[in-house]
Amino acid sequence: MIASAFAGLGAWAWIILGLLLAGVELMAPGVFFIWLGLAALATGVLDAVLGLSWQASALLFAFLSIVAVFAGRALTRPKLQPDTQADFLNRRGQSLVGRIFVLETPIKDGEGRIKVDDSSWRVTGADRFAGARVRVVRVEGSTLVVDDP
Repeated sequence: MIASAFAGLGAWAWIILGLLLAGVELMAPGVFFIWLGLAALATGVLDAVLGLSWQASALLFAFLSIVAVFAGRALTRPKLQPDTQADFLNRRGQSLVGRIFVLETPIKDGEGRIKVDDSSWRVTGADRFAGARVRVVRVEGSTLVVDDP
């Protein structure tokens, strides 16, 4: 009964299904139903143009759904880049190694501070005056070890 009603609507059944799936996407979290909706809309348009049987329409919808989901996944997934800040997530000090900074406070008795963006970091190294340029050579815990640039 449902199959005959669906077949009786012809191409409009696919267009209605596509719009319903797009509507479900608005209520459901994630991005999945929109790709199925686009596949159903494309099936409806091709069915209207080519006059496909319901079996051919169902196979076309299945094929277009798979293609649309993989294409949508490729479009929405971030591209992996080798040198991203995400590599240093929860290891911010590691991202500072090799960079040159200006001492915020002098290094006295082997300890001082540098300003990095909006934070201040404890540094160790040879005694230097405030305003001297230093290069971060390694990280020990939450302390940066610095040397001459």
